[in-house]
Amino acid sequence: MDKDTLFSSFGKWISPICAKTFTERVAQGEQDKYVKKLTTYAYLKLFLHAQIQQRDGLREIAADVLSKDFQQELGLSSISASQLSRKHNQVDPALLEQVFSELVIQVRQSKAPTFLRKDFRIIDSTTIGLCLQTYKWAEFRKTKAGVKLHFRLAYIDDEAVIPEKVILTPAKKNDRSQLDALVDEVGLTYVFDRGYLDYARFDDYCDRGIFFVTRTKKNAVIRPLESFALPADSGVLTDEMVVVGTPQKRMENVLRLIHSVDSEGNPVAILTNRFDLSADEIGQIYRERWAIETFFKWMKQHVRIKTFYGTSERAVMNQVWMALIAFCLLVLMKIETGTKHSLLDLCRWLKVLLWKSEQEWVTRIHYKPLRSSAGRRSKRS
Repeated sequence: MDKDTLFSSFGKWISPICAKTFTERVAQGEQDKYVKKLTTYAYLKLFLHAQIQQRDGLREIAADVLSKDFQQELGLSSISASQLSRKHNQVDPALLEQVFSELVIQVRQSKAPTFLRKDFRIIDSTTIGLCLQTYKWAEFRKTKAGVKLHFRLAYIDDEAVIPEKVILTPAKKNDRSQLDALVDEVGLTYVFDRGYLDYARFDDYCDRGIFFVTRTKKNAVIRPLESFALPADSGVLTDEMVVVGTPQKRMENVLRLIHSVDSEGNPVAILTNRFDLSADEIGQIYRERWAIETFFKWMKQHVRIKTFYGTSERAVMNQVWMALIAFCLLVLMKIETGTKHSLLDLCRWLKVLLWKSEQEWVTRIHYKPLRSSAGRRSKRS
């Protein structure tokens, strides 16, 4: 890691990315073979800066280079929007995907041995809508285009999650088509919604020792075999052993069907192959899917992936990977400092202190109010 990158908060933030490894990988792929000015590493810094500052377009990103601090960081005195556009369309998305994967490994290692103490993963996807006229390569429906992000998320503490694995596809791709790539570890429990129902795969998971918790569809054909007793204080309505499927297409393995309610009190029917946990524990595992909705909302609002800087498939993919890299870098900073402040707080302070010393940002992260405000004090009688 270059020592100069540690003088600023920006340098501190990106320091988990190994510059030497990245530039060696760029050289192996001859990514910068004819480059005289904007190297791929400088491009990485520029677009990560744009992500954290939520820049609206390439002209704003080019204007950022007018900052002397940024010029020193990049080794550039100026850059044009057209040069940024060309580079954004030329960089191989696989380079950025590798950076993301390496950062996820760092998160895992930094949290060991308590990392992932919850023995389940959340599987889900989110679609980013695009204009069909502009993004014809991403045709989704007759009047819409889009890309889909397929996620496998893991908890890193009681509330926060990390995208352990991500697959980017055109929005047309069915969620079930990515299950084999996302569900692959024996002994873990995978939690997903009913859009992933696939009885043949469920039989395979049962045979291989892979566990799952999911919802049923309303038209699912289910035959009860046995009812299990529930504690008097249980929040579950029924707990049964069942056979799933029609006589022509029936699962070979028996499953467990639990009728419960979701966090909003709506009825929900949960299928699982875990018989070792209580019904209430199964219901709680499924309810913890809410974390992925919070993650999607955070990503879209605070690490920009709604407005794209380019229209080609490569440009879109590159920006999505940049957003995910930015998220992981914030997670690593949160872990390193041991702060209880939210990722959003860390992000806000970084924007303000970007070119201040790294110590100023770290000090702000460690800051604790001396006392609660008067409005929070309890009144004594």
